[in-house]
Amino acid sequence: MKLTPNQSAKSNLTEFSVSELAVAIKNTLETGFSHVSLRGEVSGYRGPHASGHCYFAIKDNRAKIDAVIWRGVFGKLKIKPEEGMQVTAKGRVTTYPNSSKYQIIIETIEPAGLGALMALLEQRKKKLAGEGLFDESRKQLLPFLPRVVGIITSLTGAVLRDMMHGFNERCPTHVILWPVHVQGENSAAEVASAICGFNQMDGSKGLARPNVIIVARGGGSLEDLWSFNEECVVRAVAESKIPLISAVGHETDWTLIDLVADARAPTPTKAAEWAVPKFSDIAAQTENFAIRLKSTARRYITTAKINLRAAIRGLMRPQDLIALPQQRFDSVEQRLTKSVINAVQAHNIGFMKVINKLNTSTILARIQNMQTRLFLLQHRNKDVYLRIININRNALVTIATRISAEFICSRITQSNEYLVAVTTNLHRSFRQHITNKRTAIEQNNKLLVSLGYQSVLARGFAVVRSYGGQTIKTRHDITNDMFLQIEFYDGKIGARALHDTKSCEHTIRTSKLKKVQHDNKCNNDKINDEKESGQGSLF
Repeated sequence: MKLTPNQSAKSNLTEFSVSELAVAIKNTLETGFSHVSLRGEVSGYRGPHASGHCYFAIKDNRAKIDAVIWRGVFGKLKIKPEEGMQVTAKGRVTTYPNSSKYQIIIETIEPAGLGALMALLEQRKKKLAGEGLFDESRKQLLPFLPRVVGIITSLTGAVLRDMMHGFNERCPTHVILWPVHVQGENSAAEVASAICGFNQMDGSKGLARPNVIIVARGGGSLEDLWSFNEECVVRAVAESKIPLISAVGHETDWTLIDLVADARAPTPTKAAEWAVPKFSDIAAQTENFAIRLKSTARRYITTAKINLRAAIRGLMRPQDLIALPQQRFDSVEQRLTKSVINAVQAHNIGFMKVINKLNTSTILARIQNMQTRLFLLQHRNKDVYLRIININRNALVTIATRISAEFICSRITQSNEYLVAVTTNLHRSFRQHITNKRTAIEQNNKLLVSLGYQSVLARGFAVVRSYGGQTIKTRHDITNDMFLQIEFYDGKIGARALHDTKSCEHTIRTSKLKKVQHDNKCNNDKINDEKESGQGSLF
């Protein structure tokens, strides 16, 4: 049979499975675009996934490419992607066979030029300023003479050496160093952790809590100082309860930490000078204060002496102070003597008048008058008592007239008749009540007899109970060798249960056999006895 051209073309095609074709496309794409640098805008960024990987897209005004940053790469990035950020990403192009999509695996990502980095910085600055982190009202005053200074900087470099030299020149103080990386992927997290660590010190582990913190770093480019623009560092400074001095970069450099710090020093050396005062200045100022104190004290004492002398001159002599009260005392003494004499004379005159009135005839007249009044009152009370007695006697006579013997007997007779009638009715009601109760009890007894299980037992049934008194309802409630109590119509007996029917039949046959053997033994014993006694059997 001859094939047509279409059939011949179809038979020459290579047949792939879906997986083989997806892998072939993946290899071709990765071979053709091994590593590329892609510029565009970050779109759909939602932060790291639960697995730690980041999934988003990079787009321009015409196209969009999916992008992936693996967890290990994301932790090493200096600049983290943000939504809408113009970036330059470097990586390799590959496919995701499960959904037939191509994507770029990003290995490094940077803002698209210095202008983009500045735009990101301005955007972050506006955001944090809107939250009030840069307000002057929330900034703290630096202590005048801190006992402990905490420094956050790199362990290597000239910054720490310059600051220690500044401390030694001005005023030696106790310094605690918290070494951190001031540049690199983990530097921002280390600086924020150091600030929080200083704030959490309470002196319990032998380290005193700093009175002021200095965050220091030398100069550098915007990319080198970018760690101090990170949001975690700015928020850690804002939440610090310890006053903080920012000494990052040179005087022309600025970062977001400079805006949120309580003070911004142009250089690390200047920060050391701001943190502690100069010892010579303190000594000179102390000496000046001592001189001023002595002068002031001397002037105060001189003024006090002058005022005291003036006050002494203004005071009166002791004789002058006592003279006036003594004169008043003499005057009062004279008046008191005259008053006592006049009072005695007045009382004597009064007593004489009373003596003249108190003679014997006056007292006897008063007694006679009182006896007359007492006699009149006695007769008046007697008449009143007699009148009250007569009134009560008349009332009693009236009541006695009303209450006669016939009336009382009549009332007693009526009461007896009423009592007999009530007693008769009570006996009749009681007998009727007893009869009704007896009838009800007999009816309930008949109903109890008809419904009780004893009537069923009389027909040949029995009730099986355990020795605890619980009724056995089914065969499964009985266990082997269980002791039972069986109730018949005429009494109760005890029994033991056997589950195995064969064992039961065997027990019955054994019992019968034993009974037959016992009967035979009894007969033989009887025959033997008769033989021994010489008397023959009648059977």
